[in-house]
Amino acid sequence: MPTSAGMVRLLALSMAGLCMWLLLPAPAAAHEVRPAYLEVIETAPGAYDVTWKQPVLDGRRLKLDPVFPETCERQGEHVVSAGGTLVQRWTTQCDLNQGEIRIDGLNRTLTDVFVRIDRLEGDDIGTVLRPATPSLDLTVPTGAPVATYFRIGVEHILFGWDHLLFVLGMVLLVRPRQLLLTLTAFTVAHSITLASATLGGITLPGPPVEITIAMSIALLGAEAIHRIKGWNTLSQRIPWAIAFGFGLIHGFGFAGALSEIGLPKGAEALALLLFNLGVEAGQVLFVGCVLALAFVFHKLAAKRMVLARTVLAYFIGFMGSYWAIERIAGAFFS
Repeated sequence: MPTSAGMVRLLALSMAGLCMWLLLPAPAAAHEVRPAYLEVIETAPGAYDVTWKQPVLDGRRLKLDPVFPETCERQGEHVVSAGGTLVQRWTTQCDLNQGEIRIDGLNRTLTDVFVRIDRLEGDDIGTVLRPATPSLDLTVPTGAPVATYFRIGVEHILFGWDHLLFVLGMVLLVRPRQLLLTLTAFTVAHSITLASATLGGITLPGPPVEITIAMSIALLGAEAIHRIKGWNTLSQRIPWAIAFGFGLIHGFGFAGALSEIGLPKGAEALALLLFNLGVEAGQVLFVGCVLALAFVFHKLAAKRMVLARTVLAYFIGFMGSYWAIERIAGAFFS
Protein backbone atom coordinates (compact mmCIF):
# COMPACT_ATOMS: atom_id res chain seq x y z
CA MET A 1 0.00 0.00 0.00
CA PRO A 2 1.61 3.33 -1.01
CA THR A 3 2.51 5.75 1.77
CA SER A 4 0.98 9.25 1.86
CA ALA A 5 4.24 10.68 0.53
CA GLY A 6 4.19 8.09 -2.24
CA MET A 7 0.63 9.01 -3.12
CA VAL A 8 1.56 12.69 -3.34
CA ARG A 9 4.53 11.82 -5.56
CA LEU A 10 2.33 9.62 -7.77
CA LEU A 11 -0.28 12.37 -8.05
CA ALA A 12 2.37 14.92 -8.98
CA LEU A 13 3.86 12.59 -11.60
CA SER A 14 0.42 11.98 -13.08
CA MET A 15 -0.29 15.72 -13.15
CA ALA A 16 3.07 16.39 -14.78
CA GLY A 17 2.42 13.74 -17.43
CA LEU A 18 -0.98 15.23 -18.17
CA CYS A 19 0.56 18.68 -18.49
CA MET A 20 3.18 17.46 -20.93
CA TRP A 21 0.49 15.72 -22.98
CA LEU A 22 -1.66 18.87 -23.05
CA LEU A 23 1.02 21.44 -23.72
CA LEU A 24 3.69 19.83 -25.87
CA PRO A 25 1.60 19.45 -29.05
CA ALA A 26 0.17 22.95 -28.66
CA PRO A 27 2.66 25.07 -30.69
CA ALA A 28 1.70 23.51 -34.02
CA ALA A 29 -1.94 24.49 -33.53
CA ALA A 30 -1.54 27.48 -31.26
CA HIS A 31 -2.88 30.17 -33.60
CA GLU A 32 -5.27 28.10 -35.67
CA VAL A 33 -7.68 27.61 -32.77
CA ARG A 34 -8.65 31.29 -32.92
CA PRO A 35 -12.30 31.40 -33.98
CA ALA A 36 -13.77 33.02 -37.08
CA TYR A 37 -17.01 35.01 -37.00
CA LEU A 38 -19.87 35.34 -39.49
CA GLU A 39 -22.51 38.00 -38.85
CA VAL A 40 -25.61 38.40 -41.04
CA ILE A 41 -27.94 41.31 -40.22
CA GLU A 42 -31.25 41.74 -42.04
CA THR A 43 -31.65 45.48 -42.74
CA ALA A 44 -34.82 45.25 -44.87
CA PRO A 45 -37.01 42.31 -45.88
CA GLY A 46 -34.69 39.99 -47.79
CA ALA A 47 -31.71 42.40 -47.62
CA TYR A 48 -28.69 41.58 -45.47
CA ASP A 49 -25.41 43.12 -44.37
CA VAL A 50 -22.75 40.42 -44.02
CA THR A 51 -19.51 40.60 -42.01
CA TRP A 52 -16.95 37.79 -42.18
CA LYS A 53 -13.94 37.82 -39.84
CA GLN A 54 -11.25 35.17 -39.95
CA PRO A 55 -7.79 34.84 -38.38
CA VAL A 56 -4.61 35.52 -40.33
CA LEU A 57 -1.74 33.17 -39.51
CA ASP A 58 1.81 34.39 -40.13
CA GLY A 59 0.51 36.85 -42.71
CA ARG A 60 -1.54 34.23 -44.56
CA ARG A 61 -5.30 33.82 -44.47
CA LEU A 62 -6.87 30.45 -43.85
CA LYS A 63 -8.62 29.04 -46.91
CA LEU A 64 -12.08 29.55 -45.48
CA ASP A 65 -15.03 30.97 -47.38
CA PRO A 66 -18.70 31.30 -46.40
CA VAL A 67 -21.00 29.83 -49.06
CA PHE A 68 -24.61 31.11 -49.11
CA PRO A 69 -27.57 29.73 -51.09
CA GLU A 70 -27.15 30.12 -54.88
CA THR A 71 -29.53 33.07 -55.13
CA CYS A 72 -27.46 35.15 -52.69
CA GLU A 73 -25.05 37.22 -54.80
CA ARG A 74 -22.41 39.31 -53.06
CA GLN A 75 -22.67 43.05 -53.70
CA GLY A 76 -20.32 45.87 -52.71
CA GLU A 77 -17.75 43.48 -51.27
CA HIS A 78 -14.69 45.03 -49.65
CA VAL A 79 -11.86 43.63 -47.55
CA VAL A 80 -9.81 45.19 -44.77
CA SER A 81 -7.02 43.78 -42.62
CA ALA A 82 -7.18 44.58 -38.90
CA GLY A 83 -4.19 43.23 -37.00
CA GLY A 84 -4.34 39.46 -37.07
CA THR A 85 -7.83 39.40 -38.58
CA LEU A 86 -9.12 39.65 -42.16
CA VAL A 87 -12.53 41.34 -42.37
CA GLN A 88 -14.78 41.05 -45.42
CA ARG A 89 -18.07 42.92 -45.73
CA TRP A 90 -20.75 42.76 -48.39
CA THR A 91 -24.51 42.98 -48.87
CA THR A 92 -26.87 40.45 -50.41
CA GLN A 93 -30.54 40.12 -51.26
CA CYS A 94 -32.13 36.68 -51.08
CA ASP A 95 -34.22 34.38 -48.92
CA LEU A 96 -32.24 33.22 -45.88
CA ASN A 97 -35.16 31.41 -44.30
CA GLN A 98 -34.35 28.25 -46.22
CA GLY A 99 -31.34 26.41 -47.58
CA GLU A 100 -28.01 26.35 -45.79
CA ILE A 101 -24.83 28.27 -45.16
CA ARG A 102 -21.58 26.35 -45.12
CA ILE A 103 -17.95 27.27 -44.57
CA ASP A 104 -15.78 25.83 -47.31
CA GLY A 105 -12.40 24.61 -46.08
CA LEU A 106 -13.43 24.46 -42.42
CA ASN A 107 -13.03 20.69 -42.29
CA ARG A 108 -9.29 21.09 -43.00
CA THR A 109 -8.65 23.37 -40.00
CA LEU A 110 -8.91 23.41 -36.20
CA THR A 111 -10.99 26.60 -36.29
CA ASP A 112 -14.52 27.16 -34.98
CA VAL A 113 -16.84 29.68 -36.62
CA PHE A 114 -19.34 31.69 -34.61
CA VAL A 115 -22.45 32.41 -36.71
CA ARG A 116 -25.01 35.06 -35.86
CA ILE A 117 -28.05 35.80 -38.03
CA ASP A 118 -30.40 38.61 -36.94
CA ARG A 119 -33.76 38.62 -38.71
CA LEU A 120 -36.39 41.33 -38.78
CA GLU A 121 -39.06 38.69 -38.24
CA GLY A 122 -38.84 35.12 -37.05
CA ASP A 123 -36.19 33.43 -34.99
CA ASP A 124 -32.63 34.68 -34.89
CA ILE A 125 -29.83 32.15 -35.22
CA GLY A 126 -26.73 31.84 -33.09
CA THR A 127 -24.51 28.80 -33.34
CA VAL A 128 -20.99 27.49 -33.75
CA LEU A 129 -19.80 25.63 -36.84
CA ARG A 130 -16.90 23.24 -36.36
CA PRO A 131 -14.66 21.22 -38.71
CA ALA A 132 -16.90 18.19 -38.23
CA THR A 133 -20.11 20.22 -38.80
CA PRO A 134 -19.31 23.01 -41.29
CA SER A 135 -22.92 23.62 -42.47
CA LEU A 136 -25.87 25.47 -40.96
CA ASP A 137 -29.49 24.58 -41.78
CA LEU A 138 -31.29 27.93 -42.02
CA THR A 139 -34.68 26.37 -41.24
CA VAL A 140 -33.61 25.22 -37.76
CA PRO A 141 -33.56 27.93 -35.05
CA THR A 142 -30.69 27.76 -32.59
CA GLY A 143 -29.83 29.66 -29.43
CA ALA A 144 -26.79 31.85 -29.02
CA PRO A 145 -23.67 29.73 -28.29
CA VAL A 146 -22.93 31.49 -25.01
CA ALA A 147 -21.43 28.46 -23.25
CA THR A 148 -18.82 28.15 -25.99
CA TYR A 149 -17.16 31.34 -24.72
CA PHE A 150 -15.88 29.42 -21.68
CA ARG A 151 -13.95 27.06 -23.95
CA ILE A 152 -12.65 29.97 -26.04
CA GLY A 153 -11.36 31.60 -22.83
CA VAL A 154 -9.54 28.42 -21.80
CA GLU A 155 -8.00 28.04 -25.26
CA HIS A 156 -6.99 31.70 -25.39
CA ILE A 157 -4.90 31.50 -22.21
CA LEU A 158 -3.45 28.04 -22.91
CA PHE A 159 -2.44 28.95 -26.47
CA GLY A 160 -1.52 32.57 -25.67
CA TRP A 161 2.21 32.15 -25.14
CA ASP A 162 2.81 35.75 -24.05
CA HIS A 163 0.20 35.52 -21.28
CA LEU A 164 1.49 32.10 -20.21
CA LEU A 165 5.07 33.35 -19.95
CA PHE A 166 3.89 36.28 -17.82
CA VAL A 167 2.16 33.87 -15.42
CA LEU A 168 5.25 31.64 -15.41
CA GLY A 169 7.39 34.66 -14.61
CA MET A 170 5.19 35.46 -11.63
CA VAL A 171 5.51 31.89 -10.37
CA LEU A 172 9.31 32.17 -10.57
CA LEU A 173 9.40 35.60 -8.96
CA VAL A 174 6.88 35.26 -6.17
CA ARG A 175 7.43 33.41 -2.92
CA PRO A 176 4.89 30.63 -2.23
CA ARG A 177 3.07 32.58 0.48
CA GLN A 178 2.57 35.52 -1.94
CA LEU A 179 1.53 33.52 -4.98
CA LEU A 180 -2.22 33.35 -4.33
CA LEU A 181 -2.52 37.09 -3.61
CA THR A 182 -0.41 37.97 -6.66
CA LEU A 183 -2.39 35.79 -9.06
CA THR A 184 -5.64 37.14 -7.59
CA ALA A 185 -4.46 40.72 -8.21
CA PHE A 186 -3.61 39.83 -11.81
CA THR A 187 -7.04 38.22 -12.25
CA VAL A 188 -8.96 41.15 -10.78
CA ALA A 189 -7.04 43.66 -12.88
CA HIS A 190 -7.49 42.01 -16.25
CA SER A 191 -11.16 41.30 -15.41
CA ILE A 192 -11.70 45.03 -14.87
CA THR A 193 -10.20 46.09 -18.20
CA LEU A 194 -11.72 43.17 -20.09
CA ALA A 195 -15.19 44.20 -18.90
CA SER A 196 -14.49 47.88 -19.52
CA ALA A 197 -13.30 47.23 -23.05
CA THR A 198 -16.01 44.79 -24.15
CA LEU A 199 -19.02 46.30 -22.38
CA GLY A 200 -18.00 49.92 -21.82
CA GLY A 201 -16.17 50.56 -25.06
CA ILE A 202 -12.98 51.69 -23.28
CA THR A 203 -10.17 50.63 -25.59
CA LEU A 204 -6.49 51.23 -26.24
CA PRO A 205 -4.71 50.91 -29.59
CA GLY A 206 -3.61 47.32 -30.20
CA PRO A 207 0.12 47.84 -30.97
CA PRO A 208 0.98 49.74 -27.74
CA VAL A 209 -0.91 47.13 -25.70
CA GLU A 210 0.94 44.23 -27.33
CA ILE A 211 4.30 46.01 -26.94
CA THR A 212 3.63 46.68 -23.25
CA ILE A 213 2.63 43.06 -22.68
CA ALA A 214 5.91 41.91 -24.24
CA MET A 215 7.90 44.37 -22.12
CA SER A 216 6.12 43.19 -18.96
CA ILE A 217 7.30 39.65 -19.75
CA ALA A 218 10.89 40.84 -20.24
CA LEU A 219 10.71 42.72 -16.92
CA LEU A 220 9.48 39.63 -15.07
CA GLY A 221 12.32 37.59 -16.53
CA ALA A 222 14.84 40.15 -15.28
CA GLU A 223 13.20 40.33 -11.86
CA ALA A 224 13.21 36.53 -11.56
CA ILE A 225 16.96 36.58 -12.24
CA HIS A 226 17.41 39.25 -9.56
CA ARG A 227 15.61 37.04 -7.06
CA ILE A 228 17.82 34.05 -7.90
CA LYS A 229 20.88 36.26 -7.32
CA GLY A 230 19.49 37.36 -3.96
CA TRP A 231 18.76 40.97 -4.89
CA ASN A 232 15.79 42.49 -3.07
CA THR A 233 13.69 44.54 -5.49
CA LEU A 234 10.37 46.38 -5.35
CA SER A 235 8.60 43.71 -7.40
CA GLN A 236 9.58 41.12 -4.79
CA ARG A 237 8.32 43.24 -1.91
CA ILE A 238 4.94 44.09 -3.47
CA PRO A 239 4.45 41.62 -6.34
CA TRP A 240 0.67 41.94 -6.12
CA ALA A 241 0.89 45.64 -7.10
CA ILE A 242 3.11 44.85 -10.09
CA ALA A 243 0.75 42.04 -11.14
CA PHE A 244 -2.27 44.32 -10.80
CA GLY A 245 -0.70 47.07 -12.91
CA PHE A 246 0.31 44.77 -15.73
CA GLY A 247 -2.95 42.84 -15.40
CA LEU A 248 -4.79 46.00 -16.47
CA ILE A 249 -2.81 45.97 -19.72
CA HIS A 250 -3.19 42.22 -20.27
CA GLY A 251 -6.96 42.69 -19.94
CA PHE A 252 -6.93 44.82 -23.09
CA GLY A 253 -5.04 41.98 -24.79
CA PHE A 254 -7.79 39.54 -23.79
CA ALA A 255 -10.36 42.04 -25.06
CA GLY A 256 -8.66 41.94 -28.46
CA ALA A 257 -9.52 38.25 -28.76
CA LEU A 258 -13.19 38.96 -28.03
CA SER A 259 -13.29 41.90 -30.46
CA GLU A 260 -12.45 39.49 -33.29
CA ILE A 261 -15.58 37.42 -32.73
CA GLY A 262 -17.94 39.77 -30.88
CA LEU A 263 -20.41 38.89 -28.13
CA PRO A 264 -23.81 37.25 -28.70
CA LYS A 265 -26.63 39.76 -28.84
CA GLY A 266 -28.67 39.90 -25.64
CA ALA A 267 -26.20 37.79 -23.66
CA GLU A 268 -23.10 39.99 -23.68
CA ALA A 269 -22.57 39.99 -19.91
CA LEU A 270 -22.97 36.22 -19.53
CA ALA A 271 -20.67 35.49 -22.49
CA LEU A 272 -18.06 37.87 -21.06
CA LEU A 273 -18.30 36.21 -17.64
CA LEU A 274 -17.89 32.74 -19.16
CA PHE A 275 -14.94 33.89 -21.27
CA ASN A 276 -13.26 35.35 -18.18
CA LEU A 277 -13.96 32.18 -16.17
CA GLY A 278 -12.44 30.19 -19.01
CA VAL A 279 -9.32 32.36 -18.88
CA GLU A 280 -9.07 31.76 -15.13
CA ALA A 281 -9.60 28.02 -15.52
CA GLY A 282 -6.82 27.88 -18.08
CA GLN A 283 -4.57 29.95 -15.84
CA VAL A 284 -5.20 27.67 -12.83
CA LEU A 285 -4.52 24.60 -14.98
CA PHE A 286 -1.25 26.09 -16.20
CA VAL A 287 -0.07 27.07 -12.70
CA GLY A 288 -0.99 23.60 -11.45
CA CYS A 289 1.08 22.08 -14.25
CA VAL A 290 4.07 24.29 -13.45
CA LEU A 291 3.94 23.43 -9.74
CA ALA A 292 3.56 19.71 -10.48
CA LEU A 293 6.50 19.73 -12.87
CA ALA A 294 8.57 21.69 -10.35
CA PHE A 295 7.74 19.14 -7.65
CA VAL A 296 8.77 16.24 -9.88
CA PHE A 297 11.97 17.99 -10.99
CA HIS A 298 12.85 18.79 -7.38
CA LYS A 299 12.44 15.12 -6.43
CA LEU A 300 14.52 13.90 -9.36
CA ALA A 301 17.23 16.56 -9.54
CA ALA A 302 17.06 18.88 -6.54
CA LYS A 303 20.66 20.07 -7.03
CA ARG A 304 19.82 21.39 -10.48
CA MET A 305 16.76 23.36 -9.34
CA VAL A 306 18.58 26.71 -9.28
CA LEU A 307 19.97 26.06 -12.76
CA ALA A 308 16.51 25.21 -14.08
CA ARG A 309 15.01 28.39 -12.57
CA THR A 310 17.85 30.45 -14.05
CA VAL A 311 17.38 28.98 -17.53
CA LEU A 312 13.62 29.62 -17.38
CA ALA A 313 14.14 33.20 -16.17
CA TYR A 314 16.56 33.97 -19.01
CA PHE A 315 14.22 32.31 -21.50
CA ILE A 316 11.30 34.47 -20.30
CA GLY A 317 13.41 37.62 -20.49
CA PHE A 318 14.70 36.73 -23.96
CA MET A 319 11.24 35.96 -25.36
CA GLY A 320 9.74 39.11 -23.86
CA SER A 321 12.54 41.23 -25.37
CA TYR A 322 12.23 39.49 -28.74
CA TRP A 323 8.46 40.03 -28.88
CA ALA A 324 8.85 43.68 -27.82
CA ILE A 325 11.37 44.37 -30.60
CA GLU A 326 9.29 42.46 -33.13
CA ARG A 327 6.11 44.34 -32.21
CA ILE A 328 7.82 47.73 -32.14
CA ALA A 329 9.26 47.04 -35.59
CA GLY A 330 5.87 45.93 -36.83
CA ALA A 331 4.16 49.04 -35.45
CA PHE A 332 6.60 51.61 -36.84
CA PHE A 333 8.09 50.03 -39.95
CA SER A 334 5.32 47.94 -41.48
